[in-house]
Amino acid sequence: MSDPERLTRKIRAALAPCSLGQWPTPLEPVPPALARALGLEALWIKREDRSSPRYGGNKVRGLEFLLAGAPPGSVFVTVGGTGSTHCLATAVHAAALSCRAALAQFPQPETETSRAVAAACDARAALVVRAATRAGLPLAILAAWRGGARLGPRRWIPGGGAHPRAVVGHLLAALELGHQVSEPPEAIVAPLGSGGTVAGLLLGIAWLGWPTRVIAVRVAPRLVANRWRSVRLARRARRLLARAPRSPEVVNALGRGYGWPTVEGESARRLAAPHSLILDPTYGAKAFAFFLQRGTRNVQRALFWHTFAMPAPLPESVR
Repeated sequence: MSDPERLTRKIRAALAPCSLGQWPTPLEPVPPALARALGLEALWIKREDRSSPRYGGNKVRGLEFLLAGAPPGSVFVTVGGTGSTHCLATAVHAAALSCRAALAQFPQPETETSRAVAAACDARAALVVRAATRAGLPLAILAAWRGGARLGPRRWIPGGGAHPRAVVGHLLAALELGHQVSEPPEAIVAPLGSGGTVAGLLLGIAWLGWPTRVIAVRVAPRLVANRWRSVRLARRARRLLARAPRSPEVVNALGRGYGWPTVEGESARRLAAPHSLILDPTYGAKAFAFFLQRGTRNVQRALFWHTFAMPAPLPESVR
């Protein structure tokens, strides 16, 4: 195994990301009772939800690379659902750099979580343009792009932060595991949305030389969340590596559609909640429900990539 700390220093020196998060994020074992309830010998949680005191979640890693180098007053234009944590993270962390965010959003099913994230987006972003239907999203993107021009110099960020530079941030997350576990887990289970996190994990596991399986639980439509897109993102970022990534194992958990809770996901949420593990219905709950699929896996020692952070309650003055 190559030295992960040396590679991390090399990457940060070469790409000069800004500083938004607190690294490494914790790796915590779940209580034995929860592991037993899932039929596992051991389960660890990578707490990406604790990546930043401003607003955490997995998107912070990619934003360190995507927001880097922008002059103060820049406007970052991006897209996502009304409950998009990527949109919220972009708005929060852009403000930390004296920049602003203009968001184009498509409707997604209303849940307590999506409503809280949408309200936080309204409070933190300089501009939010919401399409009435998904078909209206292109016009919303155009309006956000034009509106952003009135606020300052613009920079486009792909939906979900799915860009090779952002993938590098998630690669660094995987490299952290080299010093956090005594031996590789059999599998890492993560939600598969825009694909950047899974792509980074694939690269990191390849660099560490681990036999670990990356199990990507699909929570978005196949057009967006698929094996090909994740591998393509990983390959576009692998110029920093000597080893090519493997493909993820993709498991479908979309259910009725993006953002719609599933029966299995809600069961996973209820099971995890007493153990201080808060799962969102769009991503985390559906991915964690993988562990409830008895007889469909051969995993005893696993690691769950916890990507979601609940926004802090808004002050009364901005509600």
